[in-house]
Amino acid sequence: MRYSFDSPEPEPKPDERQGLMSTPPSTTPKDEVEWLPLQNHPVFSTTTASSGGAVQSSTFRMPTNLLAWDGASRLYFWDQDKHCLHRISIRLGEPHTSSVLAASPSKVLRADVQLKFVVSKISINRNGSALLLAGPDGLSVMYLYGCTSTKDGSGTSICRTVSIGSHIYSSGNNVIRTLQVSWHPCSDSHMGILSSDSVLRIFDLSTALEQPEQEYYLQPVEPGRCRNAASICPVEFSFGGDHLWDRFSVFVLFSDGSVYILCPVVPFGSVYKWESILEMYHDAQTFGLESSYPKAVSNSNRAITWLEATFPELCLEATGGNLSAVKAQPYALFDASISLQGPLPKVGHGGEEDIHAQVEESEGRAVSLLYNAISKDSILVTAWSGGQLQIDALADEIQPVWIVGTPPRVCFDSHDRITGVAMICESVTGDHSALKLYEPSDHTVWSGYPPPLLRLAMVDLALPRNRESTSLISMVSDPLIPERMFVLHDGGIDSIVLHFLPFTSQTSSKNESMRTPSVHPVLCTSQGGYSSPLFGFLALSDSFGYSWIVGLTSSRECIVLEMKTWDLLLPVHVEREGVATLDESRVNDNPVISKELLSGPKVVLLPPSSNLRSVTADSIEGRSTLHQYFKLFHENYVEYAHKVYFELKHHGPQLKKIIEDQHGRLRGAHQKLLKVEEKQENLDDRIARATHVHSLLEERLQRLRNLPGVRKKPLSKEEREFKSELDRFTGVELDALHSSIEALNARLQRYAHSSQGNPSNQRRQMSSRRKNYVRDDHISLLKSSLAKLSLVNSENTKKVKLLESTLSHRQSSG
Repeated sequence: MRYSFDSPEPEPKPDERQGLMSTPPSTTPKDEVEWLPLQNHPVFSTTTASSGGAVQSSTFRMPTNLLAWDGASRLYFWDQDKHCLHRISIRLGEPHTSSVLAASPSKVLRADVQLKFVVSKISINRNGSALLLAGPDGLSVMYLYGCTSTKDGSGTSICRTVSIGSHIYSSGNNVIRTLQVSWHPCSDSHMGILSSDSVLRIFDLSTALEQPEQEYYLQPVEPGRCRNAASICPVEFSFGGDHLWDRFSVFVLFSDGSVYILCPVVPFGSVYKWESILEMYHDAQTFGLESSYPKAVSNSNRAITWLEATFPELCLEATGGNLSAVKAQPYALFDASISLQGPLPKVGHGGEEDIHAQVEESEGRAVSLLYNAISKDSILVTAWSGGQLQIDALADEIQPVWIVGTPPRVCFDSHDRITGVAMICESVTGDHSALKLYEPSDHTVWSGYPPPLLRLAMVDLALPRNRESTSLISMVSDPLIPERMFVLHDGGIDSIVLHFLPFTSQTSSKNESMRTPSVHPVLCTSQGGYSSPLFGFLALSDSFGYSWIVGLTSSRECIVLEMKTWDLLLPVHVEREGVATLDESRVNDNPVISKELLSGPKVVLLPPSSNLRSVTADSIEGRSTLHQYFKLFHENYVEYAHKVYFELKHHGPQLKKIIEDQHGRLRGAHQKLLKVEEKQENLDDRIARATHVHSLLEERLQRLRNLPGVRKKPLSKEEREFKSELDRFTGVELDALHSSIEALNARLQRYAHSSQGNPSNQRRQMSSRRKNYVRDDHISLLKSSLAKLSLVNSENTKKVKLLESTLSHRQSSG
């Protein structure tokens, strides 16, 4: 037994943040639970499957996956026919390593509201408390804990279900489609949504469900190798992994195969390791501030400012403290927006970019992107609709890049805390051809250049050519072996294993040549030219190193396969030599007595021609018979005794060595136990000190809350208008303005003196006033006409500039 269950459906505590109702105990008796193989579970019965759901699901633009796993002991399956969710308790590797057991009956969960869209994909968050229900026409999240059971005795639980961004993605005949939805790996309540309007939105389910927390409007300037509208359409995105600035990066794939990077993108309140943040902080100070290039110094200064504001604990680093994790605070630069770094240049091993070869190798359009962090390498895999996989590795580290002068839009609450950020992310135009693969790091570190992609391999899946153009290819990384990934397509599942990683192989001092990836077919779902796509896929693994894959066919049939892991990354010659040397070392170390000695001495047989009863000892025959017996005894027993003595004498030092080794290991184990006991005492002391410090901090926080706070109020509308008017006069010369005022004053005084003494002048003034009224009307009409002419002139100027740019663009492309 690898796992022990008191009940197949244990109910955890409800999520207090969501304010859900408490969960009653399960109504299923323990004696009615039956454990059977997962593929034989009743919910996967083919007799209950309907063809309508399968046909409708085949038209979805996003890959269909109706299975989810919480990473422990629960598997979820969305029933499209009954519009409910099945929660199945599973046991991995029982009773055999190749089997997966499931509890029957399953727990049925239903949404408390009626879903107005067809669910094509489900995904569970990091802690297993919420499940995403995604479809082409809507998004909803079902909270799995805090359910209420129905009163009809069926055991069905009603779960709270909320809609995400309904005014954006589900507003009737809305043309905005969701391209991909993904949970953030460092938060339990944040999810990213990429839509067809080229906008990446990040929602925080704990604060707002309709208003996104962060919005990034993607506007690439260079369309890539294809200069048409389809080449700048986003296809998929992926959050980065646990490696330097990769954890703050978002990789975006466009339909022409170009990859762009957004960095830094951090959900408000997400948690990160303190050691990782400290490593990035020291890296920016060491390699950025000490650079001889002003651009690198300014970029690193901006990154350090962002780190100190997002993680205030960095400013208190000198005071000490044992932190394990820190939470990201809401922050955004007010004078700069995040740059859309890219397109990432693709270089070969010679260090030169070869676009024509890439165009010939790939067919169709890019449909899927997979990011995977393997040791010190960051791997990007791009799937094309023609069945090719482009495997690249980042040849340089990612650094954050901002575009100064394009301020974002920031929303505040009543306490002056940032609640939302929206910005336009543009690509920096420039010549990146100067960036080479083997260029010194002083020229590339913190210089704002996007990291180049090093081509590792190009894999052709050899898919049938008569496939539909709407078919998609999706990729999933193995949770147990990061070097392996699974590729799902209409024909089935393939396994691809990477045997060469640039930075990892270099740091491990492996003098191996670059080995191509190995491709193995795992499951084939095409028969007689007809292919049936999978409607669900999972990669399961346990703590013992065993791995399985679970697939769901269109006919609602469940498939469970065990995957080998222990010898997957070893070359064939290395494996044989290693096993042989290991066996030989074991044979030489163990004091095994030879088989000849274990069989014992030979049995002494009587001579065939001898008759002991008729022979006396004093006769010649008796003496010869005794001589033969002595000879046989000497040849068998005495020599055997000598062999036993020699064998024991030979194994004596070896046995002594083994006993001393065992005693040494025993002493080492005792020392480790003593160290553990000492560490336990230190841990107890640290916990006590931490509790005391926590209480002191709470008291200090209460005192700080009682202090009178002064909030900075933003400028009112009238103040902003007055400030803008003042800004208009900043560039005016004061001397010219003073001289104009003095001239006007002098003319006014002369006119006043001349009009006072002459009565005829007064009559002229009366008549001139009447004429001035008429002139004023004409002047006002002239002013309005002049304003209209200026507007028309500005519009015509803009149109002329637009025509000139279009003509120049066509001439350059021609």
